[in-house]
Amino acid sequence: MPIRLEPQPGLKDLFTTSARAGRNGRPAAGMFISSGDPTATEICASAGLDYLLLDGEHAPLGLETVQAQLRAMAGYPVVPVVRVPALDTVLVKQYLDLGAQSLVIPMVDSAGDAEAAVRAMHYPPRGVRGVGSALARSARWNRIPDYLHRAADLVTLVVQVESAAAVENAEQIAAVDGVDGVFIGPSDLAASMGLIGQQDHPEVVAAVKTVVDQVKAAGKFVGVNAFAADRARDYVAAGADFVNVGADVALLARATETLADTWCGAAAPIE
Repeated sequence: MPIRLEPQPGLKDLFTTSARAGRNGRPAAGMFISSGDPTATEICASAGLDYLLLDGEHAPLGLETVQAQLRAMAGYPVVPVVRVPALDTVLVKQYLDLGAQSLVIPMVDSAGDAEAAVRAMHYPPRGVRGVGSALARSARWNRIPDYLHRAADLVTLVVQVESAAAVENAEQIAAVDGVDGVFIGPSDLAASMGLIGQQDHPEVVAAVKTVVDQVKAAGKFVGVNAFAADRARDYVAAGADFVNVGADVALLARATETLADTWCGAAAPIE
């Protein structure tokens, strides 16, 4: 008997009316996975967050590593999301074929960039994604019925706004058909504004909130990276639908520093 499987939910499924109601209206919360370790990923996947964002841009995560982490997450009720290294048609195809249904595309500065991302996400005639579902985890090796015709509804495209140019073009970016949501990166945004390392600068915060307003006006969901709890709450109050509130490597770094401070502090001077 042929085996029939159904895909996992995608990121956009967190923002349906019923999903929002199930969270009592609170924003979705997730974190970066940057370590590349499947055990760390599985621990985070079972912690109760809404999504995990595997970072293929700034972490040493290749295709095999991402696939292993997707498998580590598969047994838990958390939405897997992958940030690809760049807006590259071949890379997007490969990450989709791995079974990553929800992709974040970094450094999208214009509506033209967003349109290129849409084309990379979809099979012809809408896009240019290569067809290899019989060979790929995305379709569970043809065990997801009618995958080729359903794929457009199964994938989620989130484009990342993280430059001064992207802020200026945010309204046009958000309006592109096929863009499901926007993720704002305050760190790169601050750098592009001549304020590197100052993502809490009032001008950067104002720019983030401007993008939130424009994306919401376009009817799309919008999120932001904000590890500081007070800043995250501020962006939620401004309308952010999801917030990336941490990273596995950052949590490990801070926790081990606390241990060291507690147990390996400066020794008392010898008299």
